[in-house]
Amino acid sequence: QVQLVESGGGLVQPGGSLRLSCAAPGSVFAFAAMAWFRQAPGKQRELVAAMVLGGTTNYAESVKGRFSISRDFAKNTVSLQMNSLTPEDTAVYYCNAGDGGGLEYWGKGTTVTVSS
Repeated sequence: QVQLVESGGGLVQPGGSLRLSCAAPGSVFAFAAMAWFRQAPGKQRELVAAMVLGGTTNYAESVKGRFSISRDFAKNTVSLQMNSLTPEDTAVYYCNAGDGGGLEYWGKGTTVTVSS
């Protein structure tokens, strides 16, 4: 059973930065795609950023220029560097991974709160 474990969430002031990380301990294959989603209170879960094996990235319009996704393909990890955070970025952030064959995995989520 593949498990995704997120870390790095917390409380940060507006304008600050946080780095989220996600690891898949025990996974022996490279995921075709890894991504970060988020869900704010009362809202639907949305894609924040994704990266496929070839390195192509995709970002939500609301985070372009502020967030950066990166992957360590050897370690099967994905990180999300978040800069210039605003209260609108407050949400539970979820790591997601897909094997390219229809199987998809989710982490339990890590909470990011942007508040003064």
